[in-house]
Amino acid sequence: NSARKRLLLAACSAGLICLLVYLRSLWCGFSEFDDPNYIVNNPLIKSLDEKTLLKIFTEPFLEAWIPLTLLTFILDYHFWGLNPTGYHLTNSLLHAVNTVLVVLLAEQLLQYLPIIFEPIRNNKYLYPAMLLLIGLIFGLHPMRVESVVWISERKDVLNGLLLLSSIIFYLRYVQNKSFPGKNIAARRDYCISVGLFILSLMAKQVGVILPAVLMVIDWYPLGRFRKGEIITILLEKIPYFVFSFAVVFLTIFLASKGQRMITIDEFPIYARCLVSGNSVYEYCRYLIFPIGLVPVFAMGDTIQVSFIVKSGVVIAFTCFCVASVKKWPLFGAVWFSFLLPLLPVLAFMQASDDTSIASRYTYLPSVAPSIAAGILLAVGYVSLTNKRPGLARILIPSLVIVLITSYSVITLQLIPVWKDPEAFWTRQIEIQPLGRAYSFRGKYYMSIGRYNDALEDLSTALSIAQQVERADNYILFAYRGATLQSLGLHEKAINDFTAAINLSPHPLYYYMRGCSLKALGRVAEAEESFRLAGPNPPPIDWF
Repeated sequence: NSARKRLLLAACSAGLICLLVYLRSLWCGFSEFDDPNYIVNNPLIKSLDEKTLLKIFTEPFLEAWIPLTLLTFILDYHFWGLNPTGYHLTNSLLHAVNTVLVVLLAEQLLQYLPIIFEPIRNNKYLYPAMLLLIGLIFGLHPMRVESVVWISERKDVLNGLLLLSSIIFYLRYVQNKSFPGKNIAARRDYCISVGLFILSLMAKQVGVILPAVLMVIDWYPLGRFRKGEIITILLEKIPYFVFSFAVVFLTIFLASKGQRMITIDEFPIYARCLVSGNSVYEYCRYLIFPIGLVPVFAMGDTIQVSFIVKSGVVIAFTCFCVASVKKWPLFGAVWFSFLLPLLPVLAFMQASDDTSIASRYTYLPSVAPSIAAGILLAVGYVSLTNKRPGLARILIPSLVIVLITSYSVITLQLIPVWKDPEAFWTRQIEIQPLGRAYSFRGKYYMSIGRYNDALEDLSTALSIAQQVERADNYILFAYRGATLQSLGLHEKAINDFTAAINLSPHPLYYYMRGCSLKALGRVAEAEESFRLAGPNPPPIDWF
């Protein structure tokens, strides 16, 4: 009972600390990415009736089937309306619960580790401290910020809650199955695990890889492969694989229907492999050293030599893990438990033209490395204690304090990045000054009446875009023209609208150029622009 209390105390403490840190997100607003589609301008979440429920469960939304995520947004809207505070609170609470689940999952897995870990398990202070550390490493890592603070990424935290719960019940099933007389409890836990897995697919399809992850767990630390249970293990996974394949086919169908699939001709196999290798390397680097995280990780349009080197490092380490499965199985189990959940979001399965990496993709893959990091620090403490006890009591706790404090500080700095578009794109410009960052921040400045700031950013964005001869430069010309018009600089506005017309002759551009011409008293030219615009120039959604 005392051991159980210490476990629950460690788990709840980790969850509470993470919740307290993420309370800062309550002062953030809606993001300009996806939040308008999922929440602000989404009529589906604004009513809770049979017709709405039928629609979200039977029809795709934005080319994805995520009824459970939409249902949570419906509930949030019922209580909070369009107040972003409530939505952020829900995300933070879900993440805190996930942190608790990571601790409980770690405790279950640690029961199967070899006898060499017995000194840790038997230490009534070190063991719960290690579990607390595992939860904090997962929950406070700066790469969690995007999944928690971006409201639309409710998919991540909700899917995480259901998948972690599914794994925990699977472990309960394996444990109960090993005891005579607990077959009923084992079957119950198995059914609950499969049910939670199905629900997770309704939140986000990235969980399709769970059956493979469960097989890794079966191999190590459960050791079931050595007991001649391979056929049984495969049969157990059939329900998981059936629903995984069904969702994979559904996802591919919806992506192809929405014309989002990138063909092999557009994105060759060799390029996909190199981009994927680079992504895995960068994910590992940021997990170890989370400095310089940005909202948008842009890789560029060409394959760089560094991609080849980084891919080689990833392949070499994978080969090492395979070659050392007998001597150091922990490394292989952690590596494949990290790598497998990443597969659906790597360039191998690229479904759009955005090949950048994203912090949110590491939400579930980081669980195994977090557990491994806690174990290694505890093992290091025990090993050093046997040789230099005085040094161990100073060095390892100091290292842990520095680690958790640095994670907390960086996370607290990154949360306000999602406060509004200005903070978001300013962070991007500080670390990686992309043209699109200046463009989006300029549009935001324009929308709030800061026209001089908007003019500066849009001019910078246009200068960057013209260097690479982008086909959609007319967008920037049009925005800068509107900004110049608002500042009363009509001559320059006319030049920009003319440039936009030459690239994309939309009636609205003619109309706006006519307004500037009229303001300068050039009536004849203005009338000609108005004539070309037509009597009712149609609006542009993005303008």
